[in-house]
Amino acid sequence: MLKTIKHNKQKQRFEIHLEGHVGYMSYVLNDGVIEYDHTIVPRELGGKGIGTELVKYGLAYARVNHLKVIPSCSFVAAFINKHDVYQDLLA
Repeated sequence: MLKTIKHNKQKQRFEIHLEGHVGYMSYVLNDGVIEYDHTIVPRELGGKGIGTELVKYGLAYARVNHLKVIPSCSFVAAFINKHDVYQDLLA
């Protein structure tokens, strides 16, 4: 299933719209540091890899834009801890 992620700059979050629901990962951006503070996936979208796709997208966004990452969201922090390739992004 193809899931398109949209960057909603006004709400400071990355979103997936699927089956009438919205999953998202929100952030706060300050001075070259992006803090990922919440990953929200509605129960109806659970088990579809939405959270993981949002985190991968957010980390790719940080890398491309030369931003350091603060993973305040426990889901994001756990993902980074499991994947050494993202350790260099940590602030």
